[in-house]
Amino acid sequence: MTHGAGTPPTVTRRSEERSRPDGPKATQDAWPLAVLAAVFTLAQLVVTRPTLGMGWDEIVYTSQVTTHHPAAFFSAPRSRGVSLLVAPVASWSDSTVLLRLYLALLSGLGLYLALRVWRGLFPTRVLVVAGAFFASLWVTLFYGPQAMPNYWVAVGALIAVGAFLRHREDPSSTGMLWAVVAGATLMALMRPTDAVWVTIPLLVLAAVWRRPRLLAAVVGGLLAGGVPWVAEAYASYGGLSERLAEASRIQGRLGLYMAVDDQLRSLGGRALCRPCTGEMPHPVITLWWFVLPVLAVLGLVVAVRAGRALRTAVPLACAVTAALPYLFTISYAAPRFLQPAYALLAIPVAQALWYLVTAPRGRWRTVLRTVVVVGLAGHLAVQLTVAVHTANRSAASRGDWARTAGGLHRLGVTPPCLITGHESIPIGYYTGCSSGATAGNNENMTAEEIRRTAERVPVAEITRVGSRPNGYARTWPVHRVEDYDIRVAPAPDTPRE
Repeated sequence: MTHGAGTPPTVTRRSEERSRPDGPKATQDAWPLAVLAAVFTLAQLVVTRPTLGMGWDEIVYTSQVTTHHPAAFFSAPRSRGVSLLVAPVASWSDSTVLLRLYLALLSGLGLYLALRVWRGLFPTRVLVVAGAFFASLWVTLFYGPQAMPNYWVAVGALIAVGAFLRHREDPSSTGMLWAVVAGATLMALMRPTDAVWVTIPLLVLAAVWRRPRLLAAVVGGLLAGGVPWVAEAYASYGGLSERLAEASRIQGRLGLYMAVDDQLRSLGGRALCRPCTGEMPHPVITLWWFVLPVLAVLGLVVAVRAGRALRTAVPLACAVTAALPYLFTISYAAPRFLQPAYALLAIPVAQALWYLVTAPRGRWRTVLRTVVVVGLAGHLAVQLTVAVHTANRSAASRGDWARTAGGLHRLGVTPPCLITGHESIPIGYYTGCSSGATAGNNENMTAEEIRRTAERVPVAEITRVGSRPNGYARTWPVHRVEDYDIRVAPAPDTPRE
């Protein structure tokens, strides 16, 4: 191991020994991580609130395993990992509050386990700061208790990369080898393509170092989590290439795009920025995004000087490859897409912050400590403000769906039933109906199938007020509910025009 200039080898060895878990002290060192995870769990419930209704994507994932609602159309890019994650609750209960509590607890446990893997590579104080940084981001607080995949890709990435480095330093640690498998499997179950992007540096390093066990662990994890997605591709889409092509179409045709500005626009609390137009958020909201890479690079410099470059360079490299497809290959943005990159960048960022408050001497130490404390306080205030704003706005839109469902029930559209047209998936879920579409990314029926369905069960077509309905619904009676025009198919024994 190479030591930086001015850093005595004995000092480096002592710092590494202090960061290595050992007996009772290891248990004591784990307590700060457990406290952090508990605070994170409570913060999710306070900010997002367990009563927050189900979102569009959550409905798609959850409806696959619940017996209380018909399964929504499951498009090509999606993977079944989230459905498996929520199955222990959603398979027998339709309580959103219970599901939120379950996911918040699970998110806290996931963060704790992911950070524990890194003990032995960095002191606990660094891991606590890294975990606190990632957990305090509004996108983490908002999506932690939701049935969405990106947070779990981030947890899997932390586990896989940390265990990879632990096993590299101690090849006898069989447990860390299995942790690599577990982390890669979790990522691939949630989003197979994300898992591949995250693990590119790991695959390259394992091959260069000639570590067949590490290489097999990464590949084995990817296969274990990705095989169900591949099998479904052949069963439902005609093959893997066909599913990938359909996934690309749904995502706007993958190619070379500049989505960096789209991601910046989404930082103000836009869950999905598609199309991503409008003004940029206030600079106070986006400032942290520009400071983040600077701190990450500083963390790498500090690690190189301390002789621990690899421990920092690997998560930094994995963060870069995780972010690349969402910054340069798609034409829209969602802040949650970058959660795995944020989680991995948290490691070098935490090192940089500790360096800034401990390394300088004299007046500079006081100045830098003040800057760091003020900066972190401002950062936390901004993140909490955006998180609360986003949660409130989401609650309002989901409340609209619930009220529209109530209006449909009053019109006689009750299960079993079918909802088509605008936002048919979420409104159908809240109404207890199936959802259908004859065109677009969620196409799953023909107009003739909808007409035949209307002969058996209630069917309603939903459009925005004044918008043109589909041809099969143009003669159906129109009713105004909330901001929608609802056309309900006449009952089979009612004369039709």
